[in-house]
Amino acid sequence: MGGTPGMGFPLDLSWSGPAPPPPVAASHPHPAPGPGPTLAWSPAVGTRVFGPRSPGAGERPCLPPPPLSPLSFLYTGFLSLRSENVLVLALGIIILGVCHYTLTVKGSHLATHGALTESKRWSRIWELFFVEVCSSFSAEYGKYGHVKMHHGYTNVLGLGDSSTWRLPCLNRYVYMFLAPLLIPILTPLVAVERLRKVELRSAVRTLGLISLGLYAHYWLLLNVSGFRSPGSALLCMFTTRSLLAHPYLHVNIFQHIGLPMFSWDKKPQRIHMMSLGVLNLPRLPVLEWAFGHSIVSCHVEHHLFPRLSDNMCLKVKPVVSRFLQEKRLPYNEDSYLARFWLFLSRYEEFMVQTPPITELVGLQ
Repeated sequence: MGGTPGMGFPLDLSWSGPAPPPPVAASHPHPAPGPGPTLAWSPAVGTRVFGPRSPGAGERPCLPPPPLSPLSFLYTGFLSLRSENVLVLALGIIILGVCHYTLTVKGSHLATHGALTESKRWSRIWELFFVEVCSSFSAEYGKYGHVKMHHGYTNVLGLGDSSTWRLPCLNRYVYMFLAPLLIPILTPLVAVERLRKVELRSAVRTLGLISLGLYAHYWLLLNVSGFRSPGSALLCMFTTRSLLAHPYLHVNIFQHIGLPMFSWDKKPQRIHMMSLGVLNLPRLPVLEWAFGHSIVSCHVEHHLFPRLSDNMCLKVKPVVSRFLQEKRLPYNEDSYLARFWLFLSRYEEFMVQTPPITELVGLQ
């Protein structure tokens, strides 16, 4: 039995059978080809990979290139901030900003709905990681406000009408252009304020996980990106965490506010409530990557099937569209720019005044 250095078990490389016959000389005058590919064993990854045949004994086998993963993007973003080149520095900020919103919006949204795994234990772990560590918010309040209220009572006044996004004290330009920059600051402050209403054990856990997430981001900027002053690291944290704050706020108000609103005692059936009160935006590559299909282009499908994954929402989109059209129900779609100009021109009506109640006749 022969052994391979570095491996935890012997690998028999000997040949116990009869000697192989001598090779037959080629009948054509062309030179013999060089050593071709062979099947090599890679101790580093514990699997077999194809690589060039080693001409000498003891030469290490060829390893496959590392897979492209979100962690590699994140690591590249932190390393890019070490550069003195302005373009590389800007690229690092963009990468970290997109990765941050992928974790905090897409990850938190799917984890809150339990759409990442069928295991209840792992669903809870992912929910705490994405919502509290990455998003700096309370998992309990996030699930109650989004799943129980918003999805349970979509566009019902006083319950799931997206009224938490309304700030009547701000004018249209401050709200649409400046207010989104406050989201990274207000989110942990609101979470801490609401901890007064939960039990002590949950409050301590949430406060600890939020602190862990913020400090981890700060520590990585100091030790991986090479920031020398705390002020510059905190400024970079704010910049990356507010990179997509404007479309995040806009998407949340575009897809429900301005559509029919219902009263609690006269709300329609669920299929009518979702088809009338939810709107899809077109597929936008950066927003689809960072926010997810279920928030951007498949929001109607997501409200009809909240536990579907992003990929499944995209797959059932043509089926849902065809079904609603066959039943003569609305399938709301509009572009980002069209909704933006609509809200800018009718801001007082949509964001300040109390919306009118829609009553359906003949559909119940």
